[in-house]
Amino acid sequence: MKQQINPRSWVLAAMILAAGIFRLFTASGTLTPLSNFTPLGAMALFGGCYYADRWKAYLMPLLTLWLTDVILNRYLFFHQWVFFYDGFVWVYASFALMVLIGHYIKQVSIKSVVLSAVAAALVHWLVSDVGVWLAGGIDITTGLPYTRDWHGVYMCYFLALPFLKNLLIGNLVFGAVFFGAFELLQRQFPVLQAKAV
Repeated sequence: MKQQINPRSWVLAAMILAAGIFRLFTASGTLTPLSNFTPLGAMALFGGCYYADRWKAYLMPLLTLWLTDVILNRYLFFHQWVFFYDGFVWVYASFALMVLIGHYIKQVSIKSVVLSAVAAALVHWLVSDVGVWLAGGIDITTGLPYTRDWHGVYMCYFLALPFLKNLLIGNLVFGAVFFGAFELLQRQFPVLQAKAV
């Protein structure tokens, strides 16, 4: 029996890939006031919320993150093919947790999207920055690696607050775009609605 094309899966994948393309065209090789203002957190929440197949919910956002990382590492950051950078495990773990948060959005509403956007930003901040500290990241106030004590952990998290703020704003802005657009598309085109199981 020939398997039918599922338009819902294709539209979800296209929206997730659009987030990756947006990242590629807006990435900068330097720190700016907009560093970490990205659609990637919203992309992870979106995939977790709308994909019925859990493996697709994780695969599509994490694969998009990885592919854009590889391209940016080659052409912007390292100028060579770097498939996995130091500390990538912590970053990807935080994005996997964001997908999980998206999975718990049972009813898409302004409240549920805002709460998940906040939770996703906090999870990313907590998980990825402990990875920065453990990997011996550099304290920009001293130019030395973070100290191996509670003060070093505190400084690592404190200095990451602007990135947390930008990711949160990105989650809220792009979350409104992704969730709002897909909800409207589902109303306009019933074929995009999830099939009752």
